[in-house]
Amino acid sequence: MNILSGDISGLVFRRADRGDLGEFSLDSHMLSVLVELDGRRSLGSVAKKAGLDMGTVKGVIFRLLKLNLIRPEGRGISVLGRDFFDYLNVQLSLALGPIADVLIEEAVTDLDHSKREFPRHRAAELVNLLASEIRREEKRIVFQQNMVKKIKEIGA
Repeated sequence: MNILSGDISGLVFRRADRGDLGEFSLDSHMLSVLVELDGRRSLGSVAKKAGLDMGTVKGVIFRLLKLNLIRPEGRGISVLGRDFFDYLNVQLSLALGPIADVLIEEAVTDLDHSKREFPRHRAAELVNLLASEIRREEKRIVFQQNMVKKIKEIGA
């Protein structure tokens, strides 16, 4: 199966160590994507940082793979699903009211991701960032306890 088929936004690549320094030329898109590939960030995040659409990134990744300049870091990162964000919204709404959805969007953006490609391993970081917005200690504690249970439930 071709790893570049379907939605590639969750895939992770890193620059390959090439023993030879053969000649090749890179266009500006190839160079901007290559610089961003660190083996940790998803292609969705790389595309956003480089200011490119996923169609362009897919073509760039294909060419960089062909030149053996990059290698896949695995099938990709595990991302949080819609159910997690729905639960997060409910819990934060209980503590802060209708502004919860806006705060979640801002926090996700502050962590340099989107809801669609937010890594599971950063769930606790997201929850802590949002918990800092809750001024009433008793509400903050309840929010954190409920979210810790959810994070454990999904295995993040």
